[in-house]
Amino acid sequence: MSSVLTPPRTAPLSPLASARRPHAVVIGAGLGGLAAAVRLGARGYRVTVLERLDAPGGRASVFRQDGFTFDAGPTIITAPFLLEELWALAGRRLADDVQLQSLDPFYRLRFADGTELDCSADSAAMRAQIARLAPQDVAGYEAFMRAAEQIYRVGFEQLGATPFNSWTDMARILPELVRLRGDRSVYALAARHVSDERLRIALSFHPLFVGGNPFRVTSIYGLIAWLERRWGVHFVRGGTNRLVDGMARLVAEVGGSLRCGAEVVQILLEGRRACGVRLVGGEPIAADVVVSNADAAWTYRKLLPPAARPRWSDAKLERARYSMSLFVWYFGTRRCYPSVPHHTILLGPRYRGLLHDIFERKVLAEDFSLYLHRPTASDPSLAPPGCDAFYVLAPVPNLDADVDWRVQAEPYRRRIAAFLERTLLPGLSDAVVTSRTMTPLDFRDRLLSYKGAAFSLEPTLRQSAWFRPHNRSEDIEGLYLVGAGTHPGAGVPGVLSSARVLDRVVPDVRQRA
Repeated sequence: MSSVLTPPRTAPLSPLASARRPHAVVIGAGLGGLAAAVRLGARGYRVTVLERLDAPGGRASVFRQDGFTFDAGPTIITAPFLLEELWALAGRRLADDVQLQSLDPFYRLRFADGTELDCSADSAAMRAQIARLAPQDVAGYEAFMRAAEQIYRVGFEQLGATPFNSWTDMARILPELVRLRGDRSVYALAARHVSDERLRIALSFHPLFVGGNPFRVTSIYGLIAWLERRWGVHFVRGGTNRLVDGMARLVAEVGGSLRCGAEVVQILLEGRRACGVRLVGGEPIAADVVVSNADAAWTYRKLLPPAARPRWSDAKLERARYSMSLFVWYFGTRRCYPSVPHHTILLGPRYRGLLHDIFERKVLAEDFSLYLHRPTASDPSLAPPGCDAFYVLAPVPNLDADVDWRVQAEPYRRRIAAFLERTLLPGLSDAVVTSRTMTPLDFRDRLLSYKGAAFSLEPTLRQSAWFRPHNRSEDIEGLYLVGAGTHPGAGVPGVLSSARVLDRVVPDVRQRA
């Protein structure tokens, strides 16, 4: 799928020529915002990226503490061709700046009964794993993967970078959605093919990577299983923030600039057209194009007046369904745990019930399922010698729940620590030498995510494609959206693809000359 792209000219423009280029302002230096800046700069725009935090990255920022390095957010990289495209646009090679390490297995699933499943791209190895766990489901597993491949061909290859600007765009894909049974949930798709409940979980949990409930999100998200099979799962040596640093350098390569500590509080309008932004100190910045990588609900609710956004009114945004949030504990140990792989998913005793508590009842359950990240399994430089770096993540309700995280965070962390000590990390309580947590309050207050949702709008069928906030704003001319809250959705491939959509909807500089 990776295409050969013509690099932009590398000779520097004169100050006068640079000033004459149309100016694009990008709000937010997350992965989507940085990718948008690279693409716009390569197409001739003069780009300024404005980031309210003191460093780029957004959800993909980094914490450094007591000699340990912790990726704050995404740790799994798939679809590396999307990154290779960005580097090619700037006339560079991804491998020159970023080392991607393929992981085998991708991750280990550990079920509540103690059985384990190592997931990889090796089809023979996977058949053997399935045969060991549930021999009656080997053929069903293969059938599921064939269905996932068909969905991937349509949902990712054909539609991932396709804008949905009108209802007719949606109407054109309805026959494919009907054919692929997009009305079914991912769990229903898995249950149609395999009977063992553990395998149904293993084949349906992937929507949680993008903020969706496997029992509600459309089966189109079954494509994630094939995306992993097709492209593999990768780790950025040095941590995902090395990728952020590389993308920030690409922005400069295409003639753009990045300002950190620059918080946008208003999108300026001339009539119904975006003409710039205003910073928290009052400074106005004029622009021909404004691209928001801020949370979509935050963009509409906080940066624009209600009268200017009839499509995305406060009432509609309040009625929308939002993803779950996350509780994350980052910790370092004075000892190593060599038997623990890079990625482990520890499934609790309940699957449907726990997800119902998180997404529907909005309560903090006594039990949990966890994702444990041990990057030092692949890159020991992320911790001092003889030590391990970890983070453990638990899906939890967003801030619609009646949970006071200022009170609940520490007891919840202790429960998770006790569980890890009983299962995978013996002696953990005596081994921890550094610690910090992130709660839904951090997603709201630090990342400005509405309701503390970790992945913006929940990716249900009625909140996907045309029904999601459009990449080209329906309400404001000259305003464009990238990131988790717009099409095609959350996750690293999703936000990179949202920037790809801009090539189809933002006017070409030559058309504006």
